[in-house]
Amino acid sequence: MPTADPVPQEVVQQVSEYFSILSEPMRLRILNLLREGEKCVQELVEATATSQANVSKHLKVMLQAGILSRRSEGTSAYYKVEDELIFELCNLVCDRLATRIEQQARHFRDFSLANKD
Repeated sequence: MPTADPVPQEVVQQVSEYFSILSEPMRLRILNLLREGEKCVQELVEATATSQANVSKHLKVMLQAGILSRRSEGTSAYYKVEDELIFELCNLVCDRLATRIEQQARHFRDFSLANKD
């Protein structure tokens, strides 16, 4: 059986960093809000009920990763999702988790019904 060529460490590192964007709950909340379209920082602060510093920190990480884009208008900064693939990834993960939860629920129902007899 042929062995696969080793993946360069820099590639593994970049992939890991991209996935790490999704490992932070606040970033997922922000992305979900931006699914509807562009929002200014203040709108995101109000919707997440957290500090502007916290929202800005997460926006900066996603901006640097190329997931978001930013534009300024007066004193306000507006962000939107630049990389729509992020939603496809989230949808795949959510679908997988929903399937697992549904399977677990069936197991619990089966167990419950088996013990009623």
